[in-house]
Amino acid sequence: MIAEKLPGKLDIYEILKLLPHRYPFVMVDKITEMIPDQKIVGIKNVTINEPYFQGHFPELPVMPGVMILEGMAQVGGVLGYHTLPEMIGKKLLYFAGIDNARFRKPVIPGDQLVFELNLLKVKRNIMVMDGKAHVDGQLVTQAELMASFG
Repeated sequence: MIAEKLPGKLDIYEILKLLPHRYPFVMVDKITEMIPDQKIVGIKNVTINEPYFQGHFPELPVMPGVMILEGMAQVGGVLGYHTLPEMIGKKLLYFAGIDNARFRKPVIPGDQLVFELNLLKVKRNIMVMDGKAHVDGQLVTQAELMASFG
């Protein structure tokens, strides 16, 4: 039985309808909160089965920072499509820039990444978002992301 859909929450099937990414590059499992034009919260469950752990690093697996940023960008992409729904199915939202990225703590298998993005600015088809990633309430990564519909 499928649970009743709650406002602002998306499961993986709804996410895959919006984003072009597929395994092994989908970095978001669900959206737990969203207010279009404002903010979004998404979850990534980090497992030892992620393909990048085979080489980063086999003896002490650490999620690559670039993959954390990609997850943040994908969650931001979901917000982008809900902010400008007329772009759904017509334009791709491209990662256009990153500023002030900081990595505070390593992310390891078993962690649950909670991505929180706030929309700072929308100008034509360009969006700027403030992003943060937390594990167990502790800030692990932060960055300012830009995206553009093209």
